[in-house]
Amino acid sequence: MHLDPEICYRALRTRDARFDGRFFTAVRSTGIYCRPICPARTPRRENCWFVPCAAAAEAAGYRPCRRCRPECAPGTPAWLGTSATVSRGLRLIADGALDAGGVPDLAARLGLGERQLRRLFALHLGAGPLAIARTRRAHFAAELLARTDWPVSRVALASGYTSLRRFNEAIRATFHRAPRELRAARRRPPAHATVRLPYRAPFDGAGVFAYLAARAVPGIERVGDRSLRRALRIAGRPVVVEVDATASAGALELSATGADATHWLALAERARSVFDLGSDPGEIARELGSDPLLRARLNRRPGVRLPGAWDPFEIAVRIVLGQQVTVAGATRLAGRLAARFGERLPDAQLDAQQDPQLLFPEPEVLADAPLEEIGLTRQRASALRALAAVVARGSLALAPGADPDAAREALLALPGIGPWTAELVLLRALGEPDAFPAGDLGLRRALGCDARALERRAERWRPWRAYAAMLLWTTPPARSTSAVPRAAPRRVATTSRPRAARDRR
Repeated sequence: MHLDPEICYRALRTRDARFDGRFFTAVRSTGIYCRPICPARTPRRENCWFVPCAAAAEAAGYRPCRRCRPECAPGTPAWLGTSATVSRGLRLIADGALDAGGVPDLAARLGLGERQLRRLFALHLGAGPLAIARTRRAHFAAELLARTDWPVSRVALASGYTSLRRFNEAIRATFHRAPRELRAARRRPPAHATVRLPYRAPFDGAGVFAYLAARAVPGIERVGDRSLRRALRIAGRPVVVEVDATASAGALELSATGADATHWLALAERARSVFDLGSDPGEIARELGSDPLLRARLNRRPGVRLPGAWDPFEIAVRIVLGQQVTVAGATRLAGRLAARFGERLPDAQLDAQQDPQLLFPEPEVLADAPLEEIGLTRQRASALRALAAVVARGSLALAPGADPDAAREALLALPGIGPWTAELVLLRALGEPDAFPAGDLGLRRALGCDARALERRAERWRPWRAYAAMLLWTTPPARSTSAVPRAAPRRVATTSRPRAARDRR
């Protein structure tokens, strides 16, 4: 990624928070690197070297600043680089692709050679895949040391280290301090184990929570105005997670019940994906704001996010259930599905309110389930069974970093799944920022045009068409200032015509 040194230095001098996480300043005279908002005295221009991510600075031998703590900066957006391959690679690394495998395995999953992968990472991020993964683990370990009272050995496991010796070496190499020294520097002991998940402002938290609340599956999750509690599986183990948006400014706080130490890194990455904490709202607003319709909506609801998935398969099932029914109707069907074929949580994980109490059914269960029992039509039940079967076999990958083109092709080959369903699965389950269900009735109504005209207009929104769709779905249009009264609409009898498709979002 190209960074203009003069622009970066001006941003550094003003300590503009909008640039926090977009670049880091490595100071040659001190051997440390800082965030643009660091309160320390601004270094001289000739001593500054600007890098796009923390891993690039650490790979060059710089250590994090102890005042601004770069490990607490909002994550560098995966799409700051122009390479879709790098974006997918970063998602796979965040999903733990290099925790058990190596760079050759990652390159094979991305469909290119190891040398080409290293070249792309160096070009767009200034660091290789292994350096990105090392920084990810070390920074998460520092967060756990500061936010929990866990023994150092448990922090090491939770951060993806299989050896305590390697953990100690990694912390010393990154922070130039021992793990116990990092823990001693914290300001106050935490009341319970939490992980802080910073985000880049503006953040439309109210919009994300409202969107998730309208689609919360009964018995599996409970979503409030600024909090969420739900049950899910991590590595086959039932876990109850809680996300709170009120406890910390500029960040969400994540806690979990029943999670093993080795699950916390995956839980944190999944929560970041669900709330889209890695996006850059400023860049997205600049691109989408060129359209007057979207600019007006962005002014009313800045910081739009793309709600992701705790369980990508669950989201895909939810979208199939939502074909030609309302959001509330699809939610009721999902609740019946979970109650009939889901698994109950162990009693030890149930709170006093008994919510959540269910785990969503796994693909192997639904592949042969009598889904008609919950009120589904034969055609819809067959589509769900076919979807569950290909996911259970591994023929369809629904996970962060999956190839969106391959996933789209596999989805469209299934009975009962068309372009609208496939695009919405890519949008929600894979977090694809350019997915766009042009045939959606709500989007067509928002612009007052047909699918073809909508698709033509959406070309100017690339590669953020998914964010444009979310704006059109969740933000009401501005009130008309015209004083001319409109004629009352004429009623048309519809008893002899098929019922029009409802909003399928």
